Amino acid sequence: MKSTKPTDPSKSDSKVQGEGDYEAARRYDDAARGFAQSGKVEPAAREAAPRDAREADDIEKAEEIGKSRSKGEDPGDAR
Repeated sequence: MKSTKPTDPSKSDSKVQGEGDYEAARRYDDAARGFAQSGKVEPAAREAAPRDAREADDIEKAEEIGKSRSKGEDPGDAR
């Protein structure tokens, strides 16, 4: 009979550990921190802002559609 005991993750060749890849998460965190500290956030936010009222309305409608398909509000959402 084959054992159903979980294998030892330290003996695995996989980079995926538990819920995800720690190396990829570390790279993402480093890149996000670097961007936040680069001084490029404000210009990027201005560039991403809606160009007119119609675009703002379209964005709001898309957000509502997305929320209607969600399983609920994010408890960390401060809005």
